[in-house]
Amino acid sequence: MGPFKSSVFILILHLLEGVLSNSLIQLNNNGYEGIVIAIDPNVPEDETLIQQIKDMVTQASLYLFEATGKRFYFKNVAILIPETWKTKPDYVRPKLETYKNADVLVAESTPPQNDKPYTEQMGKCGEKGERIHLTPNFVSGKKLREHGPQGRAFVHEWAHLRWGVFDEYNNDEKFYLSNGKIQAVRCSAGIAGINVVKKCQGGSCYNKKCTFNKVTGLYEKGCEFIPQTHQTEKASIMFAQYIDSIVEFCTEQNHNKEAPNMQNQKCNLQSTWEVIRDSEDFKKTTPMTTQPPKPTFSLLQIGQRIVCLVLDKSGSMVTGDRLNRLNQAGQLFLLQTVELGSWVGMVTFDSAAYVQSELVQINSGSDRDTLTKRLPTAAAGGTSICTGLRSAFTVIQKKYPTDGSEIVLLTDGEDNTISRCFNEVKQSGAVIHTVALGPSAAQELEQLSKMTGGFQTYASDQAQNNGLIDAFGALSSGNGAVSQRSIQLESKGLTLQNSQWMNGTVIMDSTVGKETLFLITWTTQPPQILLWDPSGKKQDGFVVDKNTKMAYVQIPGIAKVGTWKYSLQASSQTLTLTVTSRASSATLPPITVTSKMNKDTGKFPSPMIVYANIRQGASPILRARVTALIESVNGKTITLELLDNGAGADATKDDGVYSRYFTTYDTNGRYSVKVWALGGVNTARQRTIPQQNGAMFIPGWIENDEIKWNPSRPEINKDDLQDKQVCFSRTSSGGSFVASDVPKAPIPDLFPPCQITDLKAEIHEGRLINLTWTAPGDDYDQGTAYKYIIRISTSILDLRDKFNESLQVNTTALIPKEANSEEVFLFKPENITFENGTDLFIAIQAVDKVDLKSELSNIARVSLFIPAQTPPETPSPDEMSPPCPDIHINSTIPGIHILKIMWKWLGELQLTIA
Repeated sequence: MGPFKSSVFILILHLLEGVLSNSLIQLNNNGYEGIVIAIDPNVPEDETLIQQIKDMVTQASLYLFEATGKRFYFKNVAILIPETWKTKPDYVRPKLETYKNADVLVAESTPPQNDKPYTEQMGKCGEKGERIHLTPNFVSGKKLREHGPQGRAFVHEWAHLRWGVFDEYNNDEKFYLSNGKIQAVRCSAGIAGINVVKKCQGGSCYNKKCTFNKVTGLYEKGCEFIPQTHQTEKASIMFAQYIDSIVEFCTEQNHNKEAPNMQNQKCNLQSTWEVIRDSEDFKKTTPMTTQPPKPTFSLLQIGQRIVCLVLDKSGSMVTGDRLNRLNQAGQLFLLQTVELGSWVGMVTFDSAAYVQSELVQINSGSDRDTLTKRLPTAAAGGTSICTGLRSAFTVIQKKYPTDGSEIVLLTDGEDNTISRCFNEVKQSGAVIHTVALGPSAAQELEQLSKMTGGFQTYASDQAQNNGLIDAFGALSSGNGAVSQRSIQLESKGLTLQNSQWMNGTVIMDSTVGKETLFLITWTTQPPQILLWDPSGKKQDGFVVDKNTKMAYVQIPGIAKVGTWKYSLQASSQTLTLTVTSRASSATLPPITVTSKMNKDTGKFPSPMIVYANIRQGASPILRARVTALIESVNGKTITLELLDNGAGADATKDDGVYSRYFTTYDTNGRYSVKVWALGGVNTARQRTIPQQNGAMFIPGWIENDEIKWNPSRPEINKDDLQDKQVCFSRTSSGGSFVASDVPKAPIPDLFPPCQITDLKAEIHEGRLINLTWTAPGDDYDQGTAYKYIIRISTSILDLRDKFNESLQVNTTALIPKEANSEEVFLFKPENITFENGTDLFIAIQAVDKVDLKSELSNIARVSLFIPAQTPPETPSPDEMSPPCPDIHINSTIPGIHILKIMWKWLGELQLTIA
């Protein structure tokens, strides 16, 4: 590599460096631009919803501006309107905006009546979220009593999405002990309210003061903290933005560091404002001196898919059977991946460009077959990527504007002139998906997909890894209903010797089965192919293409549910098998797997994280077996088991997002990512939605001195599963990433154990403390740590800020287990005051064999509560009557207001007695 190429590669790495996100949001002079709010195709047409979205964002903009000290506001927003809605003169075609890169999705609630706004967050504190989810009922204002004003709740969600902060309430633990006193989980602690429980019997309900559990010292189940209507506290938006006085985020001055909520657990006791202040957004802005303008909106309507293949046929494509493999992958895309109704064109290029097909609309199988015959069969010449792109723009412009069109660009060659057409690409409004084939593909290639929101992939010359077919199979539409998208069920390859067999099974679940395609490829001679459906019937009718070295069969109708079996026999060659399908019904959401890396570049020794999100509609799929295969440019493949255990790289347990750290770099350059997911006897779909990061459900409020209650939300029961068994198989391409700064072998051990994030503590008899956590590894979540350091303190801040000076617990008998095992440790506090009312805080560090230490764990707490010894009493007749409604004051409430409530309830009680 010459000096010029090396400097260009470094420049491109700099441009690409950062969190992998397809979001188009940019911050420009304090205003957020490029926000995409998409209306789901399944939402019934309702033009008023568009105006309601506008109203919500407009209200939110001013609230955000004041809440952030006049730093941020919403400048312009694009609203994506479904293709099925009526067209209007003011609806225009999108450019780079798609459903896949939408920042906000407005969709019907799943399950019904679950209209809680929430934000997907896969990452750690301070890392951007994935997407905000809203329902039409919420946007229209039908859920004001449950979640408060839409604009305020939108700002709550924006803080999750943009700045990676977390909620300051806790639905699972609403109260805690502090210095022997019960406190409501809230921020700030100055928010005043009433602790009350609603009791119902015989068809009537009444309010009662909360009684405490004599074992734990906490309130009984069902006790709620109801904030007073009139407050003086201004924080915090991440606790209860619906309260009128709440107009700020918690700061380090008023943040409740003791409250057991996600913000404290995930963000090391930092306030939300501290996290926001550390963000790149904050660092690049100063407060405005004038009021911000109102947001502007563009209305974009999804249209037919327009895609042009731009395929390299330069001389290097003869290497490693690349041209033939391109034909195989191209046929899969044209026969199966691209959707009916799409317009498809084709350009090939070497040092010049050649139009193989103008845009053709795919309306039938014959249209697909015609396009497959245009795929290149000969390779020669140099490489000019810009020439190919310009030709594709011309092909598209003959029929449509390039705005919102797609280009699939495949190349294996070096081209140091690619940057010359970057401006043309930006101005085109086209989305460019890139496929880098082999080790020498242009190093600037990924910049094309990065600047246009496209998908970047890499395929090696190892045919058995099926990387090229996986790359093309992943290019289903970013718009439209999920029922129309191609779903990959299987992708396997094997090199066989001496008439060996490649045997396996594919699970066809009830959510897929339409237009199912089995595709087999080989490298020398056609293999023997045997395929049986779940009833044992042998499948015939394979179309064999000896020139392209592939065979395929499409199963008519809906493929039978169950286990399909295949056997392939060959000698001295490589075979691959790919199975794709579509949703069996437009009304039954298919099980989907979407995978990605946390960043598009990995800089040694910073670890990467691989994610796989498995869902059926909005319902997470739990306890699946998920495996990631990460292949380097050297052809080395690393296998990782992904976990949904809420430890290590995984942010939340049982949310359907499976995660794992990747640290096994072996070289600089590109790495491809593929995920296999398998559902078996232990796999299940969760009927209810797990606790999500989003605006709090309001249990009740005080109106005219009377407590009003919202209908209770259905309780989330993790054992309440709609299906006891969900069997399925899926594969998913996670795209590619580029690694840099990887030293030559032997690679030094610079990876510490990962942070422990799920430390829990309980008091046992005899004042023993029982700790549980998930074991980290020697290198993040791989291997086995060498030892643990456990320290305790009666001051939560001292433990965080002066951990090394805090009292150390004797852990001589504690031998670390393998990563992701459950650890249990029982100890008795010594050399520290631990008496009734004492709050004790505990934290852990893991240490590896070269003395690298993990980050400090989340801080666990125990509060020693010794109930007073009182003799048993015989209840009087009055005590056996329904209890008198009562209240418990959690914070100072104006005396007149208390008297009003007591006087009203006493009056009701007198009427009852009379």
